[in-house]
Amino acid sequence: MGSMTGRKATRGELKCPAEPTTMQGAPATGRSRSRTLAALGRLSLVATLMGATLGPAAAYLRVCNKTGIQVQIALGFKDAAEGWTTTGWWTISAHSCKTVGHGWLDRRYYFIYAVNDDGIEWSGEAFMCTLEEEFTIHGFNDCRARGYEKKGFHEIDTGGNKRSWTEDLNPPSSR
Repeated sequence: MGSMTGRKATRGELKCPAEPTTMQGAPATGRSRSRTLAALGRLSLVATLMGATLGPAAAYLRVCNKTGIQVQIALGFKDAAEGWTTTGWWTISAHSCKTVGHGWLDRRYYFIYAVNDDGIEWSGEAFMCTLEEEFTIHGFNDCRARGYEKKGFHEIDTGGNKRSWTEDLNPPSSR
């Protein structure tokens, strides 16, 4: 069985210079300094207005396939309207990442099940329902009686902080 590791995605920080700058070699005259300050003021206004209209940055659940073969991902979560829901499949090529799910990272806990083309599974102890073809299934009880497959899903705790989360699918351990 392969191992999964999660990590928070980090965002770069924008750093502004402490003091206005002038062109290299040009003297720092009062007039050029006032033009620079006026330009910085306009830039600050534009940045403030953009921030007000764009709102907070979206957060997503990404899965990175660190193996040499493509994998298929099924996702489980608790939906406020429908209760427990499983949905799949997302195909992730070898050595690549993909955003999974249907929108923003808005829950603390997600559950994933993955299988590669060789039948190797990444699973866990949370049993939920799946199908071979594309699916969305509500509820996790009586999977087989309802015509579904029962698979063990791995729990992901994103910490509930609304930041993007990346889950790695690592190659199976050598035995």
